[in-house]
Amino acid sequence: MLKTACHVLQGITIMALVCAAVIRARTRMPAFTGSGVGSAAPAVLRSIDWIDGGWGWNGGMPIQKEESLHQTFRLAAVAGSRAIQVHNILGSIEVTGGDGDGVQMDVDETFYAESNEALERARKDVTLDFDQDPGLLKMEVKYRSRCPLPDCRGFEGPRYAVEMNFRLRVPRDSDLTLRTVGGRGVHVRGVSGTFSISNVNGGVTMEEIAGSGTARTVNGPIKVTFHENPRNDSEFASLNGGVDLYFAKNLSADFRFKTFSGSVDSDFPILARPMGPIEERRGAALYFRTNSVAGGQVGAGGPLIRVESLNGDVRILEKHE
Repeated sequence: MLKTACHVLQGITIMALVCAAVIRARTRMPAFTGSGVGSAAPAVLRSIDWIDGGWGWNGGMPIQKEESLHQTFRLAAVAGSRAIQVHNILGSIEVTGGDGDGVQMDVDETFYAESNEALERARKDVTLDFDQDPGLLKMEVKYRSRCPLPDCRGFEGPRYAVEMNFRLRVPRDSDLTLRTVGGRGVHVRGVSGTFSISNVNGGVTMEEIAGSGTARTVNGPIKVTFHENPRNDSEFASLNGGVDLYFAKNLSADFRFKTFSGSVDSDFPILARPMGPIEERRGAALYFRTNSVAGGQVGAGGPLIRVESLNGDVRILEKHE
């Protein structure tokens, strides 16, 4: 019975991902207009046009145009902290930590369109907006002509899609909020601030980090390597993919694992603890429920680290130099 239920849930997951891909393909996807903020350096653009005869994810749209945007910002810390937020729609986000107060941004953008009219429409509909406050820098892909669900199947006008791939070099101690929907993954390296990362159709990779936070994806693996172990509660979850967490030696933490179709393996000795019922309050009523959550303590215990995977293995590994 359990195996049958597992297969049913996996089938539902696959169907949901297929539907999401179809909706994204038929939705007006955003592009940018290279607007700047404050002391941002002038944008440097290059463009190439050619015909793509393939039938890839872009649905065989024949017109393809590439552009790139390069800008720099200064982001000084306020009260000892600074934060960077990136909200993308279709494309990857790569962030590397470095010294100083500067933020260097490079964006590679690709337009896919079925006609020159559709290409011009994409240029008008789509923006990459910046908003900068003391200690905070926001980058957000926006588009005017949103396709309200469930009316996307009635999409009118010429078709287009836009992919943006971000590459950022940021101060090492930056707090990060990164969001993307599909197309590629999120990759973070050498950052020590807090993090909140979300992806829909792609993996999440974090290397040599020394912070705490959350990382979630719907369809893809999560791999995190800690240069210093987290000091605060953290959470890592994938609906359809494994979760690999590499910790430095002398780890002390409390773990909660939740899996449906996958195993949990650990390089560290875990003192298992039974999980009691979970308390939920719904309005004035109080409910108690049980599920497949398991957990335990590593070392002397410490921050709570939650790890979830519906369809994939969870591995708690020791990082070796």
